[in-house]
Amino acid sequence: MSGHSKWATIKRKKALIDSKRSRAFAKYIKAIEVSARNGGADPDGNPTLYDAIQKAKKNSVPSDNIDRALKRASGQDESSSNWETIMYEGYGPGGVALLVECLSDNRNRAASEVRVAITRNGGTMADPGSVSYLFNRKGVVIVKKTQGPVQLTEDQILEAVLEAGAEEVNDLGDNFEVVSAATDMVAVRTALQNAGLDYESADVSFLPTMSIPVNAEDAKVLFELIDAIEECDDVQNVYGNFDVSEEVMASLS
Repeated sequence: MSGHSKWATIKRKKALIDSKRSRAFAKYIKAIEVSARNGGADPDGNPTLYDAIQKAKKNSVPSDNIDRALKRASGQDESSSNWETIMYEGYGPGGVALLVECLSDNRNRAASEVRVAITRNGGTMADPGSVSYLFNRKGVVIVKKTQGPVQLTEDQILEAVLEAGAEEVNDLGDNFEVVSAATDMVAVRTALQNAGLDYESADVSFLPTMSIPVNAEDAKVLFELIDAIEECDDVQNVYGNFDVSEEVMASLS
């Protein structure tokens, strides 16, 4: 199981009690607006928008905020911004590769904020292409193990999603992570729904092709670095190719 998957699980738990919830809300709303603008404002005909809305709802984003984002995307609200996706690359402690995904309406501001966050918190910037080749774009669906009175097994998940294109199912403790090709993510999510199984999130993510083990000292600096990067308003996601043992993760908890 990749370190990124473990860290993503921790971040989901943190989000439930994060005092910076408004910042998290802004990221979800931005994703909705961009998805609607790129594929249309009808979630029934735009799977990416559907998943962005579901993710926002599962993280308690108010319906009014979601509705306003859809209006901006469809041109009904003149306050809409021209968001673009920008990727930055860097290194953390121990040679960990970092891929930073931004949605921004100001490329210069995004570059400056990401550079400051990385260089002031134990990391270094990397040239374009020097890190991205270490990651593959994949579909990732997170499924709760406990659904009502039922405790799901890995075999039950595999049975539901295998024919839809799922490549692997990973045990993340309280959840299962279903990995597929990016183009099969919607089919996997739909297969789970057709099987009557609820899911926590469905995203297209960057997963590392190989992971670097990190010790407790480096992991502490690394997680603080990732937190600092995610503080940037334009940053949507941070991906890393690190692997942290259960013992190190427990010591950091």
